[in-house]
Amino acid sequence: MKDNKYRIFVINPGSTSTKMALFEDDTKILETSVTHDAEVLNSFPTANDQFEYRMGVIMDFVEKNDIELDNIDAFVGRGGGCYPVPSGTFEVNDLLLNDIRNNVGRTIHPSILGVQLAYAMQQKYGGRLFMVDPICVDEYTEVARVTGVKGLERKAESHALNLRGTAMKHCKLHGMDYKKSKLVVAHIDGGITIAAHDCGRQVDCNQGAGGEGPFTATRTGSLPLMDVLDYFEEGHTPEEMRHLCTGTGGFVSHFGTSDADAIYQRVLDGDKEAEVVWDALGYNIVKYIGSMATVLKGQVDAILLTGRYTRFSNLLGYIRDYTEWIAPVYVYENEVEQEAMCAGALRVLRGKEEPKIYTGKGIKN
Repeated sequence: MKDNKYRIFVINPGSTSTKMALFEDDTKILETSVTHDAEVLNSFPTANDQFEYRMGVIMDFVEKNDIELDNIDAFVGRGGGCYPVPSGTFEVNDLLLNDIRNNVGRTIHPSILGVQLAYAMQQKYGGRLFMVDPICVDEYTEVARVTGVKGLERKAESHALNLRGTAMKHCKLHGMDYKKSKLVVAHIDGGITIAAHDCGRQVDCNQGAGGEGPFTATRTGSLPLMDVLDYFEEGHTPEEMRHLCTGTGGFVSHFGTSDADAIYQRVLDGDKEAEVVWDALGYNIVKYIGSMATVLKGQVDAILLTGRYTRFSNLLGYIRDYTEWIAPVYVYENEVEQEAMCAGALRVLRGKEEPKIYTGKGIKN
């Protein structure tokens, strides 16, 4: 282990933002979150097509803050697009990089850019390259995968970084053992995933990027299938339908914008349409919190809310009113994705943990 501090740069592309942070050991030196308008992101046919745009955002942050990257020990990129993997820290190899580039996991989410952007930085400046708890962390039980269509299975796609990081943070603060705790954790932001954590394993979660769960700023969420087929037959192309599911649904469909602050202001101003849609967002969230509580047989130690939408007191009050009978509700407004990526890299750099090796083979538990 080296005597001086490890410098770690993390890159976290999200559905409506690009987040970056510079750490020295576990101390955050600099951080930013650049929000992208849905209209800008929707101008790119695929997430991979956003590469140059997102790289420009990263380099602008680096240049404006005079960040020295030549002595970075590790770059960490948010992961997605590869085959399912267990939780942990992966040292990026060629197979992992190529699978992400080719999006073998068919992930409809910009997280597939995290490792690619980090790789480009690492190739220019050196250091090691890691992926920590990608969105395809898979610890599901066999029954959690089965659907009513043979050969069509539910996939594990979630905000695993923040969900697991928040769960472990809560347990540390309250003197609990994460591996002995039962928690429902809800990431509420531009994307929404709500997971059941059973004794250290994320055993179920809505497939947010795949269209399952509550609607969000840009996603339709779960829809009645027969009505979707009718909508499709009215003349909408497959490309339009995919775009609706992940880019022009949700708030964008209702109001033409993904700006949650603007919509919340309409609620405060008494806009009845905005009030109904806003309450429907809360209603959808509490339904999935309840469903994950049943996965844990009602034995829930706590319900944890995290993500940027926790800044909306009206939404928090709605969720509390509907769910506090299940378990105590705790709010962690600040996401811990960047911290979780740094912590995963540090465990490897300090020799406390061996990095996992990506084999390109899916897993089933």
